[in-house]
Amino acid sequence: MSLTVENLEVHYQTTRGPVHALDGVTFSLADGEIMGLVGESGSGKTTLGKSLIRMDGRMRHVGGTVTLDGVELPIGDTVAMNKFRFSDVSIVPQYAMSAMNPTRKIGRMVRELVESRKIRFSTVRDELNRRLDLVGLDRAVLDRYPIELSGGMKQRMVMVISTLLNPSLLIADEVTSALDVSTQRAVALALASFRDHELVRGMIVITHDVSLVYQIADSITVMYAGRLAETAPTDVMVSEPRHPYTQMLISSLPEVGVRYSGKRLTGIAGSPPALLNPPPGCRFRDRCPLAFDKCAEQPPFVEIAANHKVACWKAM
Repeated sequence: MSLTVENLEVHYQTTRGPVHALDGVTFSLADGEIMGLVGESGSGKTTLGKSLIRMDGRMRHVGGTVTLDGVELPIGDTVAMNKFRFSDVSIVPQYAMSAMNPTRKIGRMVRELVESRKIRFSTVRDELNRRLDLVGLDRAVLDRYPIELSGGMKQRMVMVISTLLNPSLLIADEVTSALDVSTQRAVALALASFRDHELVRGMIVITHDVSLVYQIADSITVMYAGRLAETAPTDVMVSEPRHPYTQMLISSLPEVGVRYSGKRLTGIAGSPPALLNPPPGCRFRDRCPLAFDKCAEQPPFVEIAANHKVACWKAM
């Protein structure tokens, strides 16, 4: 699998004008790679994920291309994307625990979903059972209603459904939200197992939790205010971040074994800029302790080391 995103620009139209949710996003994903996509709320993470599968009709594709396995996806056309959804690119949506039909038993719901794609349920039943085993769910869940499952069980069931047609690319959006820590780890490892068993060929895991993607991701990409701030292999990103926003984001995380009774954790002062009328130059400059005159110009997203790119004048 190969995914290439070039200069992707997506707006949301409002009565006050367009919200520049994505502005010139460019990146690639290699065969077998899990990429963690992190950033604050409102940074554009979920919009980026949804734009790759065209799951939100409010989006307006302004420019840029998305190419998957050598084929350019028609991401500006909701109807044309039907051909590619769930078979080529699939998504575990945010709030996936509420994604299943509460009035249907899970097995019946899966049957209806599969047959809506013109596939006979009998041809995927054995594979469905195998994937339930893989994520640690008893096959009896197919005879239950969603309300009878715990949060973690619902999450893993939605993951099974989303990957049943073997998509090349899986987008997992905040899949551990509202789960306890032990269940978060189980869900994260279940996600990684889909890649390890070659049931999906590439994955983008969207989260605000750097510690989550550190466990399973090969690379981490940081977004800020609709643009990419930095991308690097996971170990490099955690140990040697170069963008000031990434440095502050990682340093704000608590460390295991460290007492904070005499030291308070500090966040990042200020707020991201409004994307209805985004400011010129680097969008982090009003919050950045290293900002200088050059930051009034938008820095290019350039490679500073092998597979390590950053958009910051001070890091070049």
